[in-house]
Amino acid sequence: MAKYLISFPSAAMVVPEDELAAVGRDAHAVIDEAKAAGVCVFAGGIDEGVPPVRVSADGAVALGGYPWAPVLNGGFTVLELPSRDEAVAWAARIAKACRCDQELRVFGFDPRS
Repeated sequence: MAKYLISFPSAAMVVPEDELAAVGRDAHAVIDEAKAAGVCVFAGGIDEGVPPVRVSADGAVALGGYPWAPVLNGGFTVLELPSRDEAVAWAARIAKACRCDQELRVFGFDPRS
C-alpha cells in the first residue's frame, strides 16, 4: 500500500468566523474515521505562530525558511491506502470537511526511516 499526502495551504481555507468550529468538528470527524479504518498515519497542521528556522550542517540557525520557496503552512494528512482512487475519495471527504480543495500526492515513505 502507498502513503498519500493530502494537504492544503492556509490561504485556501476561506471560511466565515462563525463556521470555524463546525470546520474543526467536521475535519476531526473525518480523521477519526480514518483512524478507525486503520488508514491514518498522521494528521495535523503547521503552527503558524512559531516562525521557522533554517539549520545548517554545522548547526548554525537562521530565522526563516528558504527565502526563495513559497511559505509552508496549512494542514497535512498522511493516509496509507491501497489505491489512488481511495486516496481521492478520502481527499474529497477532507475537502468537504475543511471547505477547501485538497492537494493529493504520493508520499515517498522510506521504510528504513
